[in-house]
Amino acid sequence: MAGASLLTLIDDISVLMDDVAVMSKVAVKKTAGVLGDDLAVNAEQVSGVSTERELPVVWAVAKGSLLNKVILVPAALLISLFIPWLITPLLTLGGAFLCFEGFEKIHHWWTHRGQKASHIEKEAVVSMTAEEFAELEQQKIKGAIRTDFILSAEIVVIALAL
Repeated sequence: MAGASLLTLIDDISVLMDDVAVMSKVAVKKTAGVLGDDLAVNAEQVSGVSTERELPVVWAVAKGSLLNKVILVPAALLISLFIPWLITPLLTLGGAFLCFEGFEKIHHWWTHRGQKASHIEKEAVVSMTAEEFAELEQQKIKGAIRTDFILSAEIVVIALAL
């Protein structure tokens, strides 16, 4: 009788550990999606920035991205708890914005095909004053943080839906 109770206890523990393993797998998948979304934003945020300013620009975008996560994760949890019907329209709006940004890049490439963009950008950067260059840098940072916000929102909501 004692042997049967011991085997039942071991079976219960193994079932519990299996449930923990399955839940850990789901949690890792969702967390990897939330943390890995910054790779898309970091790729082009320092183009056109001088080499001594690259790390401060990346750091500024990283701080903005962290703030985005601090805002988005609790907001997404609250939305999924109280107004889950809002998830689909939010995903649609975010996807439409990302499509607009993609179209804008393709349109710019298409309309400026004959020009050498890097040569024009280099001439424009060389002729800028320090204040104009700082303003350009701030615009790049704000654009990267805005894009990160939309991407992060999309990924957090998709991760909640898994």
